[in-house]
Amino acid sequence: MLTRLRNLFGARAARAPAAPPVVQHAVAAPLEVASGSAPAFRVAEHCWGQQGYPIMDWAAAARWVDVLPAEEQASAWIAIERAWLLHLRDALGAGFRLTESGNCLLLAALEDNVANAALGFMERTLKRVVRTLDGIAQVTPEGKDILIVFDDEDSYYRYVSHAYPGGGEFANSGGMYINGGCGHFVTVRRDLSAIEPVIAHEMTHGCLAHLPIPLWLNEGLAVNTEQRLTGVQGSVHTPQELRGMQLAFWSEATIREFWSGHAFQRLDDGNLLSYDLARILVAYMAKDWAAFRPFVLAAHHADGGAQAARDCLGADLGELVCALLGQAHAPEWSPAPFARIPE
Repeated sequence: MLTRLRNLFGARAARAPAAPPVVQHAVAAPLEVASGSAPAFRVAEHCWGQQGYPIMDWAAAARWVDVLPAEEQASAWIAIERAWLLHLRDALGAGFRLTESGNCLLLAALEDNVANAALGFMERTLKRVVRTLDGIAQVTPEGKDILIVFDDEDSYYRYVSHAYPGGGEFANSGGMYINGGCGHFVTVRRDLSAIEPVIAHEMTHGCLAHLPIPLWLNEGLAVNTEQRLTGVQGSVHTPQELRGMQLAFWSEATIREFWSGHAFQRLDDGNLLSYDLARILVAYMAKDWAAFRPFVLAAHHADGGAQAARDCLGADLGELVCALLGQAHAPEWSPAPFARIPE
Protein backbone atom coordinates (compact mmCIF):
# COMPACT_ATOMS: atom_id res chain seq x y z
CA MET A 1 0.00 0.00 0.00
CA LEU A 2 1.18 3.48 -0.72
CA THR A 3 1.97 5.54 2.36
CA ARG A 4 3.15 8.78 0.79
CA LEU A 5 1.19 10.74 -1.80
CA ARG A 6 4.37 11.59 -3.65
CA ASN A 7 4.21 7.96 -4.79
CA LEU A 8 0.65 8.59 -5.95
CA PHE A 9 1.83 11.04 -8.58
CA GLY A 10 5.14 9.29 -9.26
CA ALA A 11 5.95 6.02 -10.97
CA ARG A 12 3.10 3.97 -12.43
CA ALA A 13 1.82 1.03 -10.40
CA ALA A 14 2.40 -2.57 -11.44
CA ARG A 15 -0.18 -4.10 -13.78
CA ALA A 16 -3.11 -5.62 -11.94
CA PRO A 17 -4.32 -9.19 -12.57
CA ALA A 18 -6.54 -9.87 -15.58
CA ALA A 19 -10.20 -8.88 -15.28
CA PRO A 20 -12.83 -11.56 -14.58
CA PRO A 21 -14.85 -13.05 -17.47
CA VAL A 22 -17.46 -10.87 -19.16
CA VAL A 23 -21.14 -11.81 -19.49
CA GLN A 24 -23.47 -10.21 -22.04
CA HIS A 25 -27.14 -9.85 -21.03
CA ALA A 26 -29.03 -10.42 -24.29
CA VAL A 27 -32.43 -10.77 -22.62
CA ALA A 28 -35.66 -8.79 -22.51
CA ALA A 29 -35.90 -6.00 -19.96
CA PRO A 30 -37.75 -7.47 -16.96
CA LEU A 31 -40.98 -5.95 -15.71
CA GLU A 32 -40.22 -6.91 -12.14
CA VAL A 33 -37.46 -8.17 -9.86
CA ALA A 34 -38.22 -10.96 -7.40
CA SER A 35 -36.30 -12.10 -4.33
CA GLY A 36 -37.38 -14.90 -2.03
CA SER A 37 -40.96 -14.74 -0.77
CA ALA A 38 -41.23 -10.92 -0.74
CA PRO A 39 -43.59 -9.18 -3.21
CA ALA A 40 -41.75 -8.43 -6.45
CA PHE A 41 -40.32 -4.97 -7.14
CA ARG A 42 -42.22 -3.65 -10.17
CA VAL A 43 -39.63 -1.85 -12.26
CA ALA A 44 -41.93 0.17 -14.54
CA GLU A 45 -43.93 1.52 -11.60
CA HIS A 46 -40.78 3.01 -10.09
CA CYS A 47 -39.32 4.63 -13.22
CA TRP A 48 -40.21 7.96 -14.74
CA GLY A 49 -39.42 9.26 -18.18
CA GLN A 50 -36.84 12.02 -18.62
CA GLN A 51 -36.03 13.12 -22.18
CA GLY A 52 -37.12 9.65 -23.33
CA TYR A 53 -34.93 7.77 -20.82
CA PRO A 54 -36.14 5.72 -17.82
CA ILE A 55 -34.92 7.18 -14.52
CA MET A 56 -35.21 4.83 -11.55
CA ASP A 57 -36.66 5.87 -8.20
CA TRP A 58 -33.70 4.57 -6.23
CA ALA A 59 -35.22 5.54 -2.90
CA ALA A 60 -38.11 3.15 -3.61
CA ALA A 61 -35.64 0.48 -4.68
CA ALA A 62 -33.69 0.92 -1.44
CA ARG A 63 -36.87 0.61 0.64
CA TRP A 64 -37.74 -2.67 -1.11
CA VAL A 65 -34.24 -4.08 -0.65
CA ASP A 66 -34.04 -3.02 3.00
CA VAL A 67 -36.89 -5.29 4.08
CA LEU A 68 -35.34 -8.37 2.48
CA PRO A 69 -33.28 -10.84 4.49
CA ALA A 70 -29.70 -9.59 4.82
CA GLU A 71 -28.30 -12.42 2.71
CA GLU A 72 -30.54 -11.45 -0.23
CA GLN A 73 -30.00 -7.69 -0.25
CA ALA A 74 -26.77 -7.45 -2.26
CA SER A 75 -27.96 -9.67 -5.11
CA ALA A 76 -31.40 -8.00 -5.15
CA TRP A 77 -29.85 -4.54 -5.53
CA ILE A 78 -27.68 -5.70 -8.43
CA ALA A 79 -30.74 -7.31 -10.04
CA ILE A 80 -32.51 -3.92 -9.95
CA GLU A 81 -29.45 -2.25 -11.47
CA ARG A 82 -29.47 -4.78 -14.32
CA ALA A 83 -33.21 -4.38 -14.84
CA TRP A 84 -32.95 -0.59 -15.07
CA LEU A 85 -30.01 -0.76 -17.45
CA LEU A 86 -31.87 -3.20 -19.71
CA HIS A 87 -34.79 -0.76 -19.92
CA LEU A 88 -32.33 2.05 -20.65
CA ARG A 89 -30.72 -0.19 -23.29
CA ASP A 90 -34.06 -0.46 -25.06
CA ALA A 91 -34.58 3.30 -24.90
CA LEU A 92 -31.15 3.98 -26.39
CA GLY A 93 -31.87 1.78 -29.40
CA ALA A 94 -30.37 -0.92 -31.55
CA GLY A 95 -26.73 -1.77 -31.02
CA PHE A 96 -26.63 -1.08 -27.28
CA ARG A 97 -25.69 -4.06 -25.12
CA LEU A 98 -25.39 -4.64 -21.39
CA THR A 99 -22.21 -6.48 -20.41
CA GLU A 100 -21.02 -7.38 -16.93
CA SER A 101 -17.81 -8.38 -15.19
CA GLY A 102 -17.02 -9.14 -11.56
CA ASN A 103 -17.47 -5.60 -10.20
CA CYS A 104 -18.74 -3.61 -13.19
CA LEU A 105 -21.66 -3.14 -15.57
CA LEU A 106 -21.26 -1.48 -19.00
CA LEU A 107 -24.07 -0.24 -21.22
CA ALA A 108 -22.75 0.80 -24.62
CA ALA A 109 -22.90 0.24 -28.38
CA LEU A 110 -19.29 -0.88 -28.56
CA GLU A 111 -17.69 -3.77 -30.40
CA ASP A 112 -17.24 -6.80 -28.18
CA ASN A 113 -13.46 -6.46 -27.94
CA VAL A 114 -13.73 -2.76 -27.04
CA ALA A 115 -16.45 -3.41 -24.46
CA ASN A 116 -14.38 -6.19 -22.90
CA ALA A 117 -11.31 -3.94 -22.81
CA ALA A 118 -13.32 -1.13 -21.17
CA LEU A 119 -14.63 -3.50 -18.49
CA GLY A 120 -11.12 -4.82 -17.90
CA PHE A 121 -9.85 -1.27 -17.48
CA MET A 122 -12.68 -0.52 -15.04
CA GLU A 123 -11.83 -3.59 -12.94
CA ARG A 124 -8.15 -2.67 -12.78
CA THR A 125 -8.83 1.01 -12.17
CA LEU A 126 -11.16 0.38 -9.23
CA LYS A 127 -8.39 -1.55 -7.45
CA ARG A 128 -5.76 1.05 -8.33
CA VAL A 129 -7.84 4.02 -7.15
CA VAL A 130 -8.39 2.37 -3.76
CA ARG A 131 -4.72 1.43 -3.51
CA THR A 132 -3.55 4.86 -4.64
CA LEU A 133 -5.82 6.89 -2.36
CA ASP A 134 -4.93 4.69 0.58
CA GLY A 135 -7.23 5.29 3.53
CA ILE A 136 -9.39 7.79 1.62
CA ALA A 137 -11.07 5.97 -1.29
CA GLN A 138 -13.74 3.40 -0.53
CA VAL A 139 -15.55 0.95 -2.78
CA THR A 140 -19.32 1.41 -2.63
CA PRO A 141 -20.59 -1.43 -0.45
CA GLU A 142 -23.70 -2.12 -2.54
CA GLY A 143 -24.11 -2.69 -6.26
CA LYS A 144 -21.59 -2.58 -9.07
CA ASP A 145 -19.69 0.20 -10.82
CA ILE A 146 -21.82 1.25 -13.79
CA LEU A 147 -20.58 2.95 -16.96
CA ILE A 148 -23.02 4.16 -19.62
CA VAL A 149 -21.44 5.21 -22.93
CA PHE A 150 -23.73 7.34 -25.10
CA ASP A 151 -23.26 7.39 -28.86
CA ASP A 152 -23.29 11.19 -29.22
CA GLU A 153 -23.26 14.38 -27.20
CA ASP A 154 -26.94 15.13 -27.81
CA SER A 155 -28.12 11.91 -26.14
CA TYR A 156 -25.49 12.34 -23.39
CA TYR A 157 -26.64 15.85 -22.46
CA ARG A 158 -30.32 14.90 -22.68
CA TYR A 159 -29.68 12.13 -20.18
CA VAL A 160 -27.57 14.15 -17.72
CA SER A 161 -30.15 16.94 -17.71
CA HIS A 162 -32.02 15.02 -14.99
CA ALA A 163 -29.05 15.74 -12.71
CA TYR A 164 -29.67 19.48 -13.25
CA PRO A 165 -33.29 19.90 -12.13
CA GLY A 166 -33.03 23.67 -12.39
CA GLY A 167 -32.53 23.45 -16.15
CA GLY A 168 -30.62 26.09 -18.10
CA GLU A 169 -27.09 25.84 -19.46
CA PHE A 170 -24.32 23.88 -17.82
CA ALA A 171 -20.64 23.45 -18.58
CA ASN A 172 -19.40 21.04 -21.22
CA SER A 173 -18.02 17.77 -19.90
CA GLY A 174 -16.48 14.60 -21.24
CA GLY A 175 -18.01 12.53 -18.46
CA MET A 176 -19.91 12.74 -15.22
CA TYR A 177 -20.47 10.81 -12.01
CA ILE A 178 -24.17 10.88 -11.12
CA ASN A 179 -25.02 9.97 -7.54
CA GLY A 180 -28.77 9.91 -7.24
CA GLY A 181 -29.16 6.81 -5.10
CA CYS A 182 -27.31 4.52 -7.49
CA GLY A 183 -23.99 6.10 -8.43
CA HIS A 184 -22.98 5.62 -12.07
CA PHE A 185 -20.62 7.11 -14.63
CA VAL A 186 -21.64 8.46 -18.03
CA THR A 187 -19.57 9.48 -21.03
CA VAL A 188 -19.71 9.81 -24.82
CA ARG A 189 -18.46 7.16 -27.24
CA ARG A 190 -14.86 7.59 -28.29
CA ASP A 191 -11.91 5.32 -28.91
CA LEU A 192 -10.84 3.43 -25.79
CA SER A 193 -7.77 5.60 -25.13
CA ALA A 194 -10.06 8.64 -24.81
CA ILE A 195 -12.56 6.81 -22.58
CA GLU A 196 -9.92 5.59 -20.11
CA PRO A 197 -9.17 9.00 -18.50
CA VAL A 198 -12.91 9.59 -18.05
CA ILE A 199 -13.29 6.19 -16.36
CA ALA A 200 -10.36 6.88 -14.02
CA HIS A 201 -11.63 10.37 -13.16
CA GLU A 202 -15.26 9.43 -12.58
CA MET A 203 -14.39 6.21 -10.76
CA THR A 204 -12.34 8.29 -8.33
CA HIS A 205 -15.43 10.40 -7.65
CA GLY A 206 -17.36 7.20 -6.98
CA CYS A 207 -14.74 6.07 -4.46
CA LEU A 208 -14.98 9.46 -2.69
CA ALA A 209 -18.78 9.60 -2.61
CA HIS A 210 -18.90 8.59 1.07
CA LEU A 211 -17.08 11.78 2.09
CA PRO A 212 -18.78 15.22 2.43
CA ILE A 213 -15.74 16.98 0.98
CA PRO A 214 -15.86 20.29 -0.93
CA LEU A 215 -16.00 20.08 -4.72
CA TRP A 216 -12.54 21.63 -5.25
CA LEU A 217 -10.97 18.86 -3.14
CA ASN A 218 -13.02 16.16 -4.84
CA GLU A 219 -12.02 17.38 -8.30
CA GLY A 220 -8.39 17.92 -7.31
CA LEU A 221 -8.13 14.32 -6.16
CA ALA A 222 -9.92 13.07 -9.28
CA VAL A 223 -7.74 15.03 -11.74
CA ASN A 224 -4.49 14.01 -10.07
CA THR A 225 -5.55 10.37 -9.84
CA GLU A 226 -6.70 10.37 -13.47
CA GLN A 227 -3.34 11.71 -14.61
CA ARG A 228 -1.49 9.34 -12.32
CA LEU A 229 -3.28 6.24 -13.62
CA THR A 230 -3.51 7.09 -17.33
CA GLY A 231 -0.63 9.47 -17.98
CA VAL A 232 -2.99 11.82 -19.87
CA GLN A 233 -2.54 15.49 -18.99
CA GLY A 234 -5.72 16.65 -20.71
CA SER A 235 -5.02 20.34 -21.49
CA VAL A 236 -4.43 22.05 -24.83
CA HIS A 237 -2.61 24.86 -22.99
CA THR A 238 1.03 24.85 -21.96
CA PRO A 239 1.85 25.20 -18.24
CA GLN A 240 3.05 28.74 -18.94
CA GLU A 241 -0.23 29.63 -20.66
CA LEU A 242 -2.26 28.18 -17.81
CA ARG A 243 -0.19 30.10 -15.28
CA GLY A 244 -0.91 33.38 -17.05
CA MET A 245 -4.62 32.56 -17.30
CA GLN A 246 -4.73 31.69 -13.59
CA LEU A 247 -3.12 34.97 -12.54
CA ALA A 248 -5.52 36.96 -14.70
CA PHE A 249 -8.68 35.16 -13.61
CA TRP A 250 -8.59 34.67 -9.86
CA SER A 251 -9.64 37.51 -7.61
CA GLU A 252 -11.36 37.95 -4.25
CA ALA A 253 -14.70 37.48 -6.04
CA THR A 254 -13.88 34.51 -8.25
CA ILE A 255 -11.97 32.59 -5.57
CA ARG A 256 -15.13 32.50 -3.46
CA GLU A 257 -16.78 30.65 -6.36
CA PHE A 258 -13.88 28.20 -6.32
CA TRP A 259 -14.26 27.40 -2.63
CA SER A 260 -18.04 27.04 -2.89
CA GLY A 261 -17.84 24.91 -6.05
CA HIS A 262 -19.81 27.24 -8.30
CA ALA A 263 -16.75 28.06 -10.44
CA PHE A 264 -16.72 24.47 -11.71
CA GLN A 265 -20.08 25.16 -13.36
CA ARG A 266 -18.99 28.30 -15.17
CA LEU A 267 -19.40 28.41 -18.95
CA ASP A 268 -16.15 30.34 -19.53
CA ASP A 269 -12.46 29.67 -18.81
CA GLY A 270 -13.30 29.67 -15.10
CA ASN A 271 -14.39 26.06 -15.51
CA LEU A 272 -11.02 24.95 -16.92
CA LEU A 273 -9.08 27.08 -14.44
CA SER A 274 -11.03 25.68 -11.48
CA TYR A 275 -9.99 22.12 -12.35
CA ASP A 276 -6.40 23.24 -12.87
CA LEU A 277 -6.22 25.17 -9.60
CA ALA A 278 -7.76 22.21 -7.75
CA ARG A 279 -5.12 19.95 -9.29
CA ILE A 280 -2.27 22.26 -8.26
CA LEU A 281 -3.60 22.85 -4.75
CA VAL A 282 -4.21 19.16 -4.00
CA ALA A 283 -0.82 18.09 -5.39
CA TYR A 284 0.91 20.66 -3.19
CA MET A 285 -1.05 19.86 -0.03
CA ALA A 286 -0.64 16.12 -0.52
CA LYS A 287 3.14 16.21 -0.32
CA ASP A 288 2.72 15.54 3.39
CA TRP A 289 0.49 12.47 3.19
CA ALA A 290 0.45 11.91 6.96
CA ALA A 291 -1.27 15.29 7.43
CA PHE A 292 -3.20 15.32 4.14
CA ARG A 293 -5.16 12.11 4.69
CA PRO A 294 -6.73 13.29 7.99
CA PHE A 295 -7.51 16.60 6.28
CA VAL A 296 -9.45 14.88 3.49
CA LEU A 297 -11.34 12.72 5.99
CA ALA A 298 -12.28 15.77 8.06
CA ALA A 299 -12.96 18.31 5.27
CA HIS A 300 -16.57 19.44 4.77
CA HIS A 301 -18.22 21.23 1.89
CA ALA A 302 -20.09 23.58 4.27
CA ASP A 303 -16.98 25.71 4.86
CA GLY A 304 -14.90 24.75 1.82
CA GLY A 305 -12.63 22.64 4.03
CA ALA A 306 -11.39 25.66 5.98
CA GLN A 307 -11.68 24.25 9.51
CA ALA A 308 -10.15 20.90 8.56
CA ALA A 309 -7.18 22.72 6.97
CA ARG A 310 -6.58 24.66 10.16
CA ASP A 311 -6.92 21.57 12.34
CA CYS A 312 -4.99 19.04 10.24
CA LEU A 313 -2.57 21.13 8.20
CA GLY A 314 -2.15 24.19 10.40
CA ALA A 315 -2.89 26.28 7.32
CA ASP A 316 -5.36 28.87 6.09
CA LEU A 317 -6.58 27.83 2.64
CA GLY A 318 -6.73 31.44 1.47
CA GLU A 319 -3.12 32.04 2.43
CA LEU A 320 -2.11 28.81 0.74
CA VAL A 321 -3.77 29.56 -2.59
CA CYS A 322 -2.43 33.12 -2.55
CA ALA A 323 1.09 31.78 -2.04
CA LEU A 324 0.67 29.41 -4.99
CA LEU A 325 -0.62 32.25 -7.17
CA GLY A 326 1.94 34.78 -5.94
CA GLN A 327 -0.91 36.94 -4.70
CA ALA A 328 -0.92 39.09 -1.54
CA HIS A 329 -3.33 37.51 0.91
CA ALA A 330 -6.44 39.24 2.20
CA PRO A 331 -9.21 37.73 4.36
CA GLU A 332 -11.57 37.65 1.36
CA TRP A 333 -9.38 34.98 -0.28
CA SER A 334 -10.18 32.47 2.47
CA PRO A 335 -13.29 30.23 2.43
CA ALA A 336 -16.38 31.16 4.36
CA PRO A 337 -19.46 29.00 5.14
CA PHE A 338 -21.41 28.10 1.99
CA ALA A 339 -24.66 26.53 0.96
CA ARG A 340 -23.96 23.29 -0.88
CA ILE A 341 -24.27 23.40 -4.67
CA PRO A 342 -26.62 20.88 -6.32
CA GLU A 343 -25.03 17.53 -7.23
